[in-house]
Amino acid sequence: MTGTQLLVLVTIALFLAGFIELLVHRRNLGRMRIRVHVNGTRGKSSVTRLVASGLREAGIVTCAKTTGTLARMILPDGQELPIFRPAGPNIIEQKRIIATAAAYRAEALIVECMALQPELQALCELKMIRATHGVITNARPDHLDVMGPDDRHVALALSGMTPVNGRLYTAEQDQLEVLREAAEDRGTELIAIGDDDVASVTEEMLAGFSYTEHPDNVALALRVLVDLGVEREVAIRGMWNTPPDPGALTEHQLDFFGRRIVFLNGFAANDPVSTQQLWDTATAEHPDVERRIAIFNCRADRPDRSMQLGSEFPLWSSADFVVLMGTGTYLFARAAAKAGYDASRLVVVEDLRVEEIFERLVSLVESSALIMGMGNIGGQGLDVVRYFKNRSVLEESAS
Repeated sequence: MTGTQLLVLVTIALFLAGFIELLVHRRNLGRMRIRVHVNGTRGKSSVTRLVASGLREAGIVTCAKTTGTLARMILPDGQELPIFRPAGPNIIEQKRIIATAAAYRAEALIVECMALQPELQALCELKMIRATHGVITNARPDHLDVMGPDDRHVALALSGMTPVNGRLYTAEQDQLEVLREAAEDRGTELIAIGDDDVASVTEEMLAGFSYTEHPDNVALALRVLVDLGVEREVAIRGMWNTPPDPGALTEHQLDFFGRRIVFLNGFAANDPVSTQQLWDTATAEHPDVERRIAIFNCRADRPDRSMQLGSEFPLWSSADFVVLMGTGTYLFARAAAKAGYDASRLVVVEDLRVEEIFERLVSLVESSALIMGMGNIGGQGLDVVRYFKNRSVLEESAS
C-alpha cells in the first residue's frame, strides 16, 4: 500500500468516526425534550440551578451543569459531581455532559454556557446544545477584552447562543433591541422579563431561600418554569430547595474577641454594575457598623477587570479601607488612586496566606465592621469565604 492510499484510508476512517460521533450526539440530544441553555454576564449558575430544581420538584427527570465557581454536574436526584478537567476548561466537555444526561434518561437538561469568545458561544448552541429554550440573564460590561469594547458588544456576543426556532428569555433591558434582532434572525420568540415580573417576586418568596437570591434571577427562572408547564407553587417550592452555588451571596456573622464582624461573600460579582449594586445594598442594610471594608480579589490575567473596578469604586459609597488580594493588585491600586481614592487606605495583601489575610482584616476593625469580598471568586477568594464561614460556625456553636 502506497503512502497516498494509506492517507486516503485514514482520512475516510476519520470522516466516518466523526460522522458516527455526530449521530450519537444528535441521538442523545433527541432523548431530552427540554434543553435549556443559560448565558449572561451575571446569574447564569443561579438561574441554571433554579430551573433545574423547579423541574425536579415537578417530577421531571432533570440533569444540570453549572460552570460558575466550581464546575458541577447535577444529577436527577440532586447529587452534585465535580467535572474532571485534565487539560482545563474546554467546550468539548459539553458533549460528555449531554451523554451523561442521556445515560440517566433525563427528560430535561439545563446547561450553563461556558464559552466567552463570540464564535464559540454560537458554536456551543448551534452544534452542541441545540436548545429548545435559551436564557440570557443580562449583558453587563465584563470580559471586555474578549466581548467588548462596551456592553452593546457584550450583548452581541451573548446573543450568539440564541436558539433556532425556540424561545429566548432575558431580564436584560438596556440592550434588549440587540437580543430582539438576534431572536428574529433565528426565528425565535423573545420573552423579556420586565419590572412588573421582578416586582411580583415578593419578600416572602425571597425569604424562603437559604441564601441571598436576586429577584431578577427568581423572576426569570419562574417564567421559564411556568412556560414549561410547571405550576407556579410547585416551581417556587422547588426553587426554595435549590442548593446555592459556592459563589452565591452569603453572609457570615462573627463575634471575634468582642469585635462584631459582618462578612459578605460577593466575590462572584465581577462586573462594575453588579458589584456596585451588591456594595450599595450591603452598606444600606448595615448602617450601624463602625467601619466598611472592601476586599477585591484581583487577577493578573484579568487586567481590564481590575482597572474597571479600581477606577469606578471611588465613585460608590465610600469604604474606610480597600484590601487588595490576589495577583496584579497594582493595576487596581493605580486606577483607584488616579480616580481620587485615598491611597493611604489601600491595604495590599497580595503575597499573604489566607490566615494572614484574615488577621490583617481583623486588625482594621476596632469595634464593628462590614467586610465584603468582591472581584473574583477564584484563587484565594473561595478560601477566604470558607475561613470566615468556619469561624462564624465556631462562634455560633460556642454561644
